[in-house]
Amino acid sequence: MLLRGATRRCPRCGSGHLFRHWVSMVPDCPRCGLHFEREAGYWAGALAVNLILVGGVFAITFVVVLALTIPNIPVVPLLAILVPLMVIGPIFAYPFSKTMWVAIDRAFLQRLDANEAQDEQLRRY
Repeated sequence: MLLRGATRRCPRCGSGHLFRHWVSMVPDCPRCGLHFEREAGYWAGALAVNLILVGGVFAITFVVVLALTIPNIPVVPLLAILVPLMVIGPIFAYPFSKTMWVAIDRAFLQRLDANEAQDEQLRRY
């Protein structure tokens, strides 16, 4: 499910073509009909995923360049790489973060549904 989300596919059925344009997501999956935005503010989780993805790339790049260039750290070239990365990175990661968030949400919902079903079976006995 998470792998499907990471590849901009529907987490439930694996269908592609979920985006009309780079930033415009269709409201429902064309194959299985999964509705993506469940409530107002739903995409705040996608924002967090985007922040983690881009921040992780930034941190890894920063540490690698720092480790490779100590003691003469090239500040200007480092900024020339990292500033555009922080501007372009969130735009590039946007559709991936949205489908990843839907996949994470679906995974938690499945787990909660399984726990509720198990609790219901225990109450019967």
